[in-house]
Amino acid sequence: MISEDLRVKLGDLRQFANVRRIVLDDGVERGVSALAFTNGGGLDFWALADRSLDIGPLWWKGLPVAWQSMAGFRSPHLHHPEEDGGRGYSRTNSGFLVTCGLDHFRQPVPGHPMHGRLPFTPARVTAHGEDWNRSEPVLFCEGEVMQFRFGGEALRLRRRLEAPIGGNVLRIRDEVTNLSNQPTPQASLYHFNFGYPALAPGSSVTLGSRRLLEVKALPDVSLSSESVSYPADNGGATAVCKLTTMDGGMMLEIAISFDVSTLPHLQLWHDLRPHACVLAIEPCTSAKVNGAESVLLPGESRAYALDVEFAMKV
Repeated sequence: MISEDLRVKLGDLRQFANVRRIVLDDGVERGVSALAFTNGGGLDFWALADRSLDIGPLWWKGLPVAWQSMAGFRSPHLHHPEEDGGRGYSRTNSGFLVTCGLDHFRQPVPGHPMHGRLPFTPARVTAHGEDWNRSEPVLFCEGEVMQFRFGGEALRLRRRLEAPIGGNVLRIRDEVTNLSNQPTPQASLYHFNFGYPALAPGSSVTLGSRRLLEVKALPDVSLSSESVSYPADNGGATAVCKLTTMDGGMMLEIAISFDVSTLPHLQLWHDLRPHACVLAIEPCTSAKVNGAESVLLPGESRAYALDVEFAMKV
């Protein structure tokens, strides 16, 4: 609970931390509705309500962490997943988090565009604001997105985003429910995208104690774009993947923790060529090669829990 000592110093607690509704109003972003979070501890981000309640820009202690493509945060009304041979995703991909699924991700296959039909679908926001009266005060928003075809799949994503006030953590709590009358394969991939200066020469990625990648140069024309998947389970209930980067005399550390019971794999994708310079850390439900998705029975739900923790160390 917020202390009385802080309350008496402020006319309005939202001066310190707040969630505000905003609407972008220029170019291909015109009309995109978002929720701007400022948590009072150095964590600022936009939850894009019109893009599946995914995260657009994100800053930690004023440092831009999220990768942004030349697409900006394009309106979903301009997004056509079936174009370019099912690779329309690549014309809209941008931001810190793009959630892929809900019954397919990765490359297009007959009946499924690249990374599925969930990305860039407008969400219905059901709640948002500041909760100062909890033992741990938080900023939050909640909403839901439907992926539906009459006679086909009916998958509902319910999402809650939380950022403790004055803290250094972004929490993502998702529940996917099969509302159809048929068993449905359910696939989810969380596409966390990092760009310069959070990604720089010397940046490294580890999964537990295992080093997966070290960035030698940025840009790096010697490396082609590629993705590799790894088993995430190291014997515990939670996997932790860290991106570590030196920034001046400080070390930026971003740790993504996720429950391996529902996200048993981690995919790593990078494209370090000029004007791309992106690294993606992607907890997911299946392996890249010969991966099979678990089925949700009618009425069955599956929960996903991910935490992103930010730290700047000497």
